Amino acid sequence: MSSTLLISATLALALLFVGSDAQLSAAFYNSTCPNVTSIVSNVIQQALQSDVRITASLLRLHFHDCFVNGCDGSILLVNSSTIVTEQDALPNVGSVRGFGVVDNIKTAVENSCPGVVSCADILAIAAEVSVSLSGGPTWNVLLGRRDSTIANLSGANSDIPAPFESLSTITSKFSAKGLNTNDLVSLSGGHTFGRSQCRNFIGRLYNFSGTGSPDPTLNTTYLATLQQICPQNGSLSTLTNLDPITPNTFDNNYYANLQNNQGLFQSDQELLSTTGASTISIVNSFSSSQSTFFQNFASSMINMGNISPLTGTNGQIRSDCKRVNGG
Repeated sequence: MSSTLLISATLALALLFVGSDAQLSAAFYNSTCPNVTSIVSNVIQQALQSDVRITASLLRLHFHDCFVNGCDGSILLVNSSTIVTEQDALPNVGSVRGFGVVDNIKTAVENSCPGVVSCADILAIAAEVSVSLSGGPTWNVLLGRRDSTIANLSGANSDIPAPFESLSTITSKFSAKGLNTNDLVSLSGGHTFGRSQCRNFIGRLYNFSGTGSPDPTLNTTYLATLQQICPQNGSLSTLTNLDPITPNTFDNNYYANLQNNQGLFQSDQELLSTTGASTISIVNSFSSSQSTFFQNFASSMINMGNISPLTGTNGQIRSDCKRVNGG
């Protein structure tokens, strides 16, 4: 074999190898499904007309997907003979939502580009569209993920950050996924819209950490409001706004709320109230500049979207997001 042929063959092999574990690309569907983002956007805009919460719910689905085995669409799989669903994990059960909208998006995408776009990528696109439609930043979503053929219930129980966990615990959970403190503070800003059930923060309202008193970092006026919404021995599934000021808008009010001791979750307030924490200066920076927050949020969403994707020939393109092909 001539040296030129050898170099060509080596290059072809190298490209083949790269292709089997390719990096994600914003241009991944440019030739195979060029209108995928507008298809996703149209379905979400339709859903928004009857469900103002749907944008926050879709962002959360992507987050909870990525933190378990990477961004692989595993959160969408329902119970079957081979699947134990992640939807029954403590962080998800009775609270993750938006699955019907994901199914509607998948149907619309399949009608236009059958067998091409993964459910994992639909979640990534839906997250960006949801943030943008709510007044937040836009970014170039990197694409090319494939769908898992397995779910991981125990991983969902152990890896997803919980609203009642300490800053050190949540920092460790982010670090385990390759995300740093800046990513933690940026992505926590996703709590600038949407709702939460009382069960996620009632531990702060009456008997915080076994003290018999409320969490001392809670603004007392805000505390009284939350106690009215979530009385002792009341329903744990009652909903309240994550951001009491602009509940449906993606903005930087979340960080001003923390400065006013109005973070709803313990995990939110600890970003600012933990003495000496490196998160404090980031919270203050994002509170003073919405554009700085938006830039950092977009970058951190891309970082999160890069957690352990299945690419190349790994995984599959599910035809139904709820089920493994042939399952």
